[in-house]
Amino acid sequence: MRRPPTTQEYVLDELRKSIVSGDLTPGQPIRQDSIAAGMGVSRVPLREALKTLEAEGQVVYQPHRGYSVAELSLADLLEVYRMRELLESEAAKVAAERLTDADLTRITDAGQDVEKAAEDGDLVAMISANRRFHFALLEPAGMPRLLRVVRTLWDATDAYRAVYYNSGTNRARVRREHEAIIAAAEDRRADDLIRLLAEHRDHAVDALRGTIGEQE
Repeated sequence: MRRPPTTQEYVLDELRKSIVSGDLTPGQPIRQDSIAAGMGVSRVPLREALKTLEAEGQVVYQPHRGYSVAELSLADLLEVYRMRELLESEAAKVAAERLTDADLTRITDAGQDVEKAAEDGDLVAMISANRRFHFALLEPAGMPRLLRVVRTLWDATDAYRAVYYNSGTNRARVRREHEAIIAAAEDRRADDLIRLLAEHRDHAVDALRGTIGEQE
């Protein structure tokens, strides 16, 4: 397997794999000296990689204590995604009937941004573009109070989303599912749109069960 082009990217990739596999468990302190030695790198690229993971919400930094893996809860995730299912299904049903060509352009553009970020392995950009994609789908419903609640739910799960995107297989699945979602939106097929969005959420939850469920 070819290393990514820079040492920092190599370290970042290895840390993401360790979080997904459970080698680094939620709440575990990150011992920079031992990790750097194990990877055969200096602490400089390791610190830069940890800053990226902190921006993604996958690790947290505390003064005088250093970095540790973010605490994730499967129960919290399931509750949030159940709430999202109820609220987003209603918004998607209404939005499908109101989508304009301008709305579809916003959705497609955001989908392309997700693809580019996925190809680059830029999880921060992918999380941001993915959020734009989903809210471009829902905002045409014209339900601002409902969407304020949905945004709060999204804010609570960015760290989980980053863990899901750690996997190249999952990133590829997201891209395929987005293509199907765009096609349903273009045809204004509300029932298919609701179903595809539900499957999209379910696949994320199923994948995350193996990463965070076993740690509880």
